[in-house]
Amino acid sequence: MSNPALHSIHFYPLKAVGGHAPREAVVEPWGLAGDRRWVLVDGDGQVVTQRPHPQLALAAAELLPGGGIRMSAPGLDPLTVAVPPSGKTLTVDIWKDLVEAEPAAEEAHAWFSAYLDTDVRLVHLGEPATRRPIDPAYAEDGETVSFADGYPLLLTTLSSLDALNSLIAQGDHSDEGPLPMNRFRPNVVVDGTAPWAEDDWTRVAIGDVTFRVAKMCGRCVVTTTDQRTAERGKEPLRTLAHHRRFGDQLVFGQNLVPETTGSIRIGDPFTVIG
Repeated sequence: MSNPALHSIHFYPLKAVGGHAPREAVVEPWGLAGDRRWVLVDGDGQVVTQRPHPQLALAAAELLPGGGIRMSAPGLDPLTVAVPPSGKTLTVDIWKDLVEAEPAAEEAHAWFSAYLDTDVRLVHLGEPATRRPIDPAYAEDGETVSFADGYPLLLTTLSSLDALNSLIAQGDHSDEGPLPMNRFRPNVVVDGTAPWAEDDWTRVAIGDVTFRVAKMCGRCVVTTTDQRTAERGKEPLRTLAHHRRFGDQLVFGQNLVPETTGSIRIGDPFTVIG
């Protein structure tokens, strides 16, 4: 087995839509720079994701200098959206966390409402350093997160995906595999580790940047959504239920909280500290 290293980097400027895979990224206290600073909400302020709207997988958001995004989706002309001014905010309910965020221009709301055929609004998190604390059961004082599901970064490994795909190949829905890593929407993917070794990690480093391993990542129906077609199947949840159930969660990947900041690059050594 080769020395463990960072295989790929992924960030998603707008939660629930397609993202980017750069060769390097900046790690900030609340996650990768530019990751999930934008989100869609419904009329009640509830976050809108691929869970009820799998067609979001077919949309994309390109991060622009200054933090704006250029949105694209099938059937619509692309639209550029600037970071809204600070001041007026809208309360966002993201998994029972109430977060204040700035609403984008009206044309952005209309654009995505037309795409989803339901009323939604696009909002931006202007101050990730203060607005959304991490779950205190897994956080230290002052730690915050963007509009990611719960933690600043999600780590997965190629070896565990290979092991999962081997299990899928033995099951009733083997025709759905092998699954690509994009089903799991990670931030960092590591190569050169043993399958499921991440279960036992408590602290890790990518290059010079260190992270605390907060908790295993429980998976949802989004993982059954083909990110290229928006079609849904049974896997990987069927196989995770048989082989990767921890308590009431079906697990794949580990959630990370940065201990330090800095740049990470593809090929950086990956080290298990504890």
